[in-house]
Amino acid sequence: MNYRRLAKVLGILILFVGGMMLAVSGYALLEGFFRHPNTKNHDAFLALIYSAGITVAFGGGLLAIGWKVKNEFLRREAMATVGLSWFLVAIFAALPFYFCTPGNGAELGAVESFFESMSGLTTTGASVMRDIEVFPKAILLWRSVTQFLGGIGILVLFVSLLSFLGVGGKNLLAQESSLNISDSRATKIGETAFGLLKVYLILTFVCFIGLLGLGMPMFDSICHSMTALSTGGFSTRNASIGYYNHLGIEIWLSIFMLLGSIGFMFYLLLTKREKDDRDFKRLKNEEEGRYYVIVILLCTLLVSVNLFMESERSFGASLRECFFMIISISSTTGFGLSDHADYDQWPTFSRIVLWTLMVVGGCAGSTAGGLKMNRMILFQRIAVKELVQSFRPQKIIKIKLNGSAADEKALLHASMFLALALIVSGVSMVIVALIEPDLDFESVVGTVSGCLFNIGPGFGQVGPTDNFAFFNHGTMVFLAVLMAMGRLEFVAVLVLFVPSLWKRY
Repeated sequence: MNYRRLAKVLGILILFVGGMMLAVSGYALLEGFFRHPNTKNHDAFLALIYSAGITVAFGGGLLAIGWKVKNEFLRREAMATVGLSWFLVAIFAALPFYFCTPGNGAELGAVESFFESMSGLTTTGASVMRDIEVFPKAILLWRSVTQFLGGIGILVLFVSLLSFLGVGGKNLLAQESSLNISDSRATKIGETAFGLLKVYLILTFVCFIGLLGLGMPMFDSICHSMTALSTGGFSTRNASIGYYNHLGIEIWLSIFMLLGSIGFMFYLLLTKREKDDRDFKRLKNEEEGRYYVIVILLCTLLVSVNLFMESERSFGASLRECFFMIISISSTTGFGLSDHADYDQWPTFSRIVLWTLMVVGGCAGSTAGGLKMNRMILFQRIAVKELVQSFRPQKIIKIKLNGSAADEKALLHASMFLALALIVSGVSMVIVALIEPDLDFESVVGTVSGCLFNIGPGFGQVGPTDNFAFFNHGTMVFLAVLMAMGRLEFVAVLVLFVPSLWKRY
C-alpha cells in the first residue's frame, strides 16, 4: 500500500465535498441575508461555512502529503479508497448537521449527525430527525445534496474530476458497486464517467422541471428531484410526499424513482449516437429491466387487490397508494405517501410482498439498493441448471443474462454475494436484538433490512411513519456501518479488515 498516494486521492475527494458545502452555503447566504433574514438561516450559513473550512483544511492537508506522488492508481489503493472514502466523506458531511442549532430540542449530536450523513450518502433514507421542517432550508438542501452525491456514486463524480488531473480511475470505477462498466463501449474510463454523470444530471433536471410545472414549490422541487432519481427518499416535509396530496406529483416521482432503479449503463447505450451491432443486440436483449418492470406491475396489481378486499377503500384508491408505495419500496427510495399508505398497517400478504421487494431492490448499475434483480435472475437460473443436471448430468446448460453468457466468475460472484448477504443479515439481526432488547422480532428484521439494503424505513418500530432517533448511539454506529456495507456490496468494506491490504510494497 502506498499511503501517500492514498492520501492524495482521498484529499482530492474531501476537497470536492468541501467545495459542495461552500456551494450550499451560498444558498444559505442568499436565504439568510437577503430573502428571509432570521437567526435560523444565519445559523445554517455559519454551520456550512465552519464545516466547509474544516473539510477543506483536512482535504488540503491530505493532498499536500501526497502531492508529489506519481498518478499511478493500482487496484489495492482503489479498494482502500472505495472503502475509506464513504466513511471519511460521511464524517465530514455530518458537520453541517452537527453545527446547526435549529432549536426546539431538534439539535443532532455527533453520532446522530454521522448516522444522518451516512444515510444520505448511501441513499438509505433512514432518518433521526424527529421534526424535519424545523431545520433551516439550507441544511435540508445539504441533506438532499448528500443523497444526490451518493446516488450515482461519489466515486463516479470523483473519476470525472480525476480525468482532468491525469489520475487513472479505471480501478477505482471498477470497484464502485453502483456500476457495471462491462456494458460500456467507451475506450477511456473517463468517457464512461462523464457519460453517466451527464445522464444523471439531465434526468434530475427533467424531474425538477416536471415537479415545478405540477405546482411543487421551487425549493421542494430541487430537493425532491435530487432524492427521487438517487432513490434516496429524503423529503423536506414531515409527511413526505403525502404532504402535497397531488396525483400528478406522485406519478411523476414514480417515473423517476423507476428510472433511477434501472441500470444507467443501459441509458448510455440508449443515447449513444453511433451504435454498432453489439449495442443493438444488447438493447434488444435487455432482460433485467424488463423483468423488473413486470415484477413491479404484477406486485402492484396483487397488493391493490389484497388491500381492496381487506379494507374499506375503493379499488382506485388502493391502486393509487400501491402504485406509488411499491415503486418507492422496490426502488429502495422510501418516500412516504399518507397515513392510509402506511404499509406497516397493510395485510400480512401485502407486507410480505413489500419485504421481498425491499430485499431484491433495483437493477445492477442503478442508484437503487438491495440484492439487485440481475443476481436474482442468475440465482434462479443456477438453481434450474442444478436441478436439471441432477437427473441429466451430461446435459450442457449455458446460463445467459441480457443475451450474453455468464462466465463462471460472474456466477461465483453472484452466489458469494447472496451468501454474504444472508450471513451478514443473520449476524446483524442477532447483534441488534442483543443491544436493543426492547425491539420486537418484526422491528429487528425491518431495521437490519432497511439499513443493509439501503431502503430506509422498515417495519414495526422503524416503519414508514417512524424514524431511527430512539436507538442508542452504539446501534446507530453499527447501522451506519451496515448502510455502507450494503451500498458497497460488502467486499469494499470487509477488505478494510484484511491486514494484508495495508502492507507496504
